[in-house]
Amino acid sequence: MNELSCTTREAASILGICVRTAQLWVESGRLKAWKTPGGHRRILRESVNAQLREREKECGVSLEGFDVLIVEDEPVQRQLLQTLLTEIAEGISVRTAYNGIEGLIKIGERQPQVLITDLLMPGLDGFHLLNTLTTSPLVRPIQFIVTTGLSEAEISQQGELPERAVIFHKPIQMPILIAMVRAFHDGWMTQRRPPKTEPKTPQLQKSYSKS
Repeated sequence: MNELSCTTREAASILGICVRTAQLWVESGRLKAWKTPGGHRRILRESVNAQLREREKECGVSLEGFDVLIVEDEPVQRQLLQTLLTEIAEGISVRTAYNGIEGLIKIGERQPQVLITDLLMPGLDGFHLLNTLTTSPLVRPIQFIVTTGLSEAEISQQGELPERAVIFHKPIQMPILIAMVRAFHDGWMTQRRPPKTEPKTPQLQKSYSKS
C-alpha cells in the first residue's frame, strides 16, 4: 500500500469490513476511488482515514488500536506474554483466551492484527483454530505466531500450519518474540499514518469514479 491510496481489500481490512461492503461504499461515494489504466480500483487513503475518524466519533472510542490476541491454556505463560506485550506501545490492546473456542469468540468480537496461539489446548486446539481462520472468507489477514512445546516432526505428524505462521518453540525466546510483535506494530502504525498533503495532480482529481 502506498502513501496516498490502497486497494479495496486493504481498505476493507483497515475498516474491519468485508470486501463487498467496501465496494458498495465506493459505489455510493462513501469512499473516494478511481481506477488505474489496467482497471484496478484504488481507494484514497484519506477517505479511509475519514471513515475511521467518523466511526470513532460515533462510538466515542478509538477504532484504530493495535490488537494482539493470545490463545494459551497455561495461565503463567498467558499472563507473562500479556504483561510483556502490553509494554510495547501506549494504547496497544492485548487480549487473552484459554483455548481455540474462546479464541474464535474473541476474534468474532474484534479481529486482531496478531494472533499468538499454542497448539495443544483443551477443547479446540491451535491446529483447528488456525485452519478455521485461514479458510474463513470473513476473516481478514492476521499475522500468526505459534508457541509450542512440539518439535517440527511432531507438528508435521499432527497437522499443517499456515505458511505465514511463525513458530516459537518453548521455552520461548521472549526478546525475539517481543521484537517481532513490535515490528508488526510499527509497520501497522506506518500504514495508518495519514498523508501529509492531499493529492494535487489534476489527473488524480479527474479520475475519481463511483463505478
